Amino acid sequence: MNLDFFDVRARHRPGQRALLDQCGKLGANLRSQELGIGQPADRSPWMQNHRGGVYGPSQRTAPRFVHTGDEGARSSHGRAQPELKGFNKIAATDAGTITGSPVLGFGILINGLRVSVNGFSAYTRVTSKHQSSMPPITTAVVGVGYLGRFHAQKYAQLADSRLLAVVDIDTMAADAVAAEHGVEARYDYRDLLGRVDAVSIVVPTGLHYEVAAAFLAHGSHVLIEKPMTATVAEAQALIELAGAHCRVLQVGHLERFNSAILNLDQVLERPLFIESHRLAPYKPRGTDVSVVLDLMIHDIDIIMNIVRSDLARVDASGVPVLSGAVDIANARLVFENGCVANVTASRVSTKVERKMRVFQHDAYISIDFQDRTLSVHRKGAGEMFPGVAEIESEQFQYEDGDALKTEIELFLKAIRDDTEPVVSGADGKRALETAIRITDMVTGRC
Repeated sequence: MNLDFFDVRARHRPGQRALLDQCGKLGANLRSQELGIGQPADRSPWMQNHRGGVYGPSQRTAPRFVHTGDEGARSSHGRAQPELKGFNKIAATDAGTITGSPVLGFGILINGLRVSVNGFSAYTRVTSKHQSSMPPITTAVVGVGYLGRFHAQKYAQLADSRLLAVVDIDTMAADAVAAEHGVEARYDYRDLLGRVDAVSIVVPTGLHYEVAAAFLAHGSHVLIEKPMTATVAEAQALIELAGAHCRVLQVGHLERFNSAILNLDQVLERPLFIESHRLAPYKPRGTDVSVVLDLMIHDIDIIMNIVRSDLARVDASGVPVLSGAVDIANARLVFENGCVANVTASRVSTKVERKMRVFQHDAYISIDFQDRTLSVHRKGAGEMFPGVAEIESEQFQYEDGDALKTEIELFLKAIRDDTEPVVSGADGKRALETAIRITDMVTGRC
């Protein structure tokens, strides 16, 4: 085994901080124990790989890890992350024991696989010949209605995915999509528990928790459509379940993968005021929830991601028009850092509009999600009136991207690299919590 340099960054999980006190003892433990085949996981939990297996006789030699100092971290989508102690560059060699003082970013990597230490997992990014020969991730889609069938298409197209099956209680829909891709058709999601590495869950919101919890408990990584769950308590339970099983839990806030949003970081600094409009004609699909949970939640997620501050106050109003739930709503979000966002969503409009405007101290930024354009207007050096700076404008038009394909590609990449997904369970819960708060305010006034 001859691995190149790799990085390890610690992933905290509830109740695991005590592990830091144990790291100093681990070198001695490794010297006294072998990585033997068939060793029970409960005797040596640090010997499990990310698929829950135990390393065999060909992997008996523990690599030596040399701590060389901390580095700044970056997420999978390029955003700088808060500096963490223990984001370390480490060299691994074939023989020896673990040396040095306890470090936060501690883990064992053998043949490109991550080992958790007493349930404490790590992000790993490995450069070795083993990665190129790794088999595709076995995938499935549960719910192949309007949106689910597109999930199946993307998984079938991607080289890093082996689509095994699709599931739907509508047998005709399941059969049709399965035949299109030459995969199994199933009519009960429980038929696939323990059989797939990763799954997209595209069922009605009320079923999200039941289905996602079952797959996470059986060791599958989960991409779950928005809204994440019907309640905040269910969302928190899924986050904890994913953490307990060291699985990736990604939430399908698709607009995060829009080309314009992916490039927003290049011009974004500190938002002071945000205005968004998301309008659409009425369609029966999605009306099992309010327009806040159906449409506005996209903008809530983006706004909370770019403002990065807790909410101080929320005010909202809305009314049902064609359905039994609220069909048009407006919310004013006031953040603790002073930013204010005015958010409007309607599913009873005569036109389609998906726009957001962000004002910061040096610029006004306009994002058109539909046309994938990013317009930036700044103060220029000249004057258009005495004492009033002229406005210089730039517009960036991005090629039509496939946001869903990008979303699924990055989900598979997070699984492969063992990193946090672009839209984590915590992100999904945060957006859901705000959306439910707005919905409760609106329905209380109807």
